Amino acid sequence: MEVEQKPVMVVGVDDSDHSFYALEWTLDHFLTPSAPNSPFKLIVVHSKPSPTSAIGFAGPGAADVLPFVDADLKKIAARVVERAKELCHSKSVDDVNVEVVEGDARNVLCDAVERHHATILVVGSHGYGAIKRAVLGSVSDYVTHHAHCTVMIVKKPKIKN
Repeated sequence: MEVEQKPVMVVGVDDSDHSFYALEWTLDHFLTPSAPNSPFKLIVVHSKPSPTSAIGFAGPGAADVLPFVDADLKKIAARVVERAKELCHSKSVDDVNVEVVEGDARNVLCDAVERHHATILVVGSHGYGAIKRAVLGSVSDYVTHHAHCTVMIVKKPKIKN
């Protein structure tokens, strides 16, 4: 008997509330209603920046700082992974793979789509304005144009006063 493979859904997370809102929204709308028999195989991917890209300079003393920066980045990654697993578990979604991959989020997410043959990629939106987005680069904009699958951008609603 051949086991039918579920389509793969990749969700990109970082340490922002926006990305966890996207994960929670995805769980609520696609996975929790049918848990534990989800229609998707869920893979949560966190991109850990390299220490050199995180400090953004290479001058005198940079080599002395790198081990500390790397340790902090690993702690952040561990927190992100734990928070993602806890959120999934709280929604009765326990069949989830959580990965930490070092590199730029844009490339890491597109690579994850290819590696897992994903059907859909979900990312959050930070809601940056045009200038900040131009300076920082938009992960959601990049993956929309480069990922070889459907891309869903989940935007956290603004709270009206």
